[in-house]
Amino acid sequence: MSGFSTRAIRAASRVPPVEQRPTAVPIYQSVTFDARDAAELGEILSGSRPGYAYSRIDNPTTAALAAAVAELEGAEAGFAFATGMAAIHAALLSLVSAGDRIVATQAIYGSSRDLLTQILGRLGVATVFVDVTDLAAVEAALAAAPTRVLYVETISNPTIVVADLAALADLAHRHGASLVVDNTFASPYLCRPLELGADLVVHSATKYLGGHSDALAGVVVGSEEGIAAVRHVQVDTGGSASPLPAFLVLRGIATLGLRVARHSATAADLAAWLEARSGVQRVYYPGLAGHPQHAVARRQFGAAGAYGGMLAFELEGGRAAGAAFLDALEIPARTASLGSVHTMVVHPPSTTHRQLDAAALAEAGIAEGLLRCSVGLEDADDLRADFDRGLEAARRAVRDPAAGRA
Repeated sequence: MSGFSTRAIRAASRVPPVEQRPTAVPIYQSVTFDARDAAELGEILSGSRPGYAYSRIDNPTTAALAAAVAELEGAEAGFAFATGMAAIHAALLSLVSAGDRIVATQAIYGSSRDLLTQILGRLGVATVFVDVTDLAAVEAALAAAPTRVLYVETISNPTIVVADLAALADLAHRHGASLVVDNTFASPYLCRPLELGADLVVHSATKYLGGHSDALAGVVVGSEEGIAAVRHVQVDTGGSASPLPAFLVLRGIATLGLRVARHSATAADLAAWLEARSGVQRVYYPGLAGHPQHAVARRQFGAAGAYGGMLAFELEGGRAAGAAFLDALEIPARTASLGSVHTMVVHPPSTTHRQLDAAALAEAGIAEGLLRCSVGLEDADDLRADFDRGLEAARRAVRDPAAGRA
């Protein structure tokens, strides 16, 4: 007869038999998995046999998330991570070593820029930034020296530049580089970069894939060979996805199409409305006919018939106007992130791109009065009324700077 503690541990760890298939992926909230014998455990840990042994290496729920995103992106394989930045880190490290060179879009998320310049740069990987809408400039940058990676964002953060992925893939491959695409802003509902020639696609699954601001996760998808290399980086650097966030992102993916369609419709409405408001210098939204890459966006996102939920706009009056606008809003929370059911408005120079000085901001095309808006699922009429309050506050701040500081 076993002692009490032995019986308690066994009783609490016994998995009940389930004959019926669950309609939701179970949360395998277990760090360890019991192999049949020592030989099986060794084979699983060495990768010579499929299975699970230790959740830092793999877990059924996180594997289900990776497989779901791979299927939506048209990829052979995928791997899930704790965050989008962990996914970007592993994707790049799977391709570069000290002495290698990366060409990257100058319209890029601030933390991605820091990863390239401060982290990989310190390890001997050089990065050159280029305007990816200037294909001649991209080709010149690729041709200037051997390049391992061309790194771009489908829709850039925060200036909503749309990359011509098919053209960029052709350039990258002609010069021996791999094309890595951050598809977070678009989601696979709008665009599937692998179909346009990309080699690896990364997502901050925290954003549109999850969609509810309640789970941190990232995913990389690509070929079996490419993901094997990505997985190797993750196993020894530890950016492991957890089962509960993976479950929550899977739940979000089920409604991704419905949500992105609604995000897009409201964003298009709000962008057109903002274009006609006084105090707004410029609106950046791919669905607007005046957007510099509207034709590219129409070609790449045409199957979805939508242009996404992300827009940006510049206010007259710079930082002061931006601060007054944000402080007057009642619907959006004063927070960062994007891709949620909640509308979120941020001032990139002081939040998402706070790492950049004035010169770097100007080089990236980020004006002092730029605001980035992730349009949520609230009613369009309510958002327009709220933004009207913000614009009036911004105009007052321009007319009377002292009042704006009060």
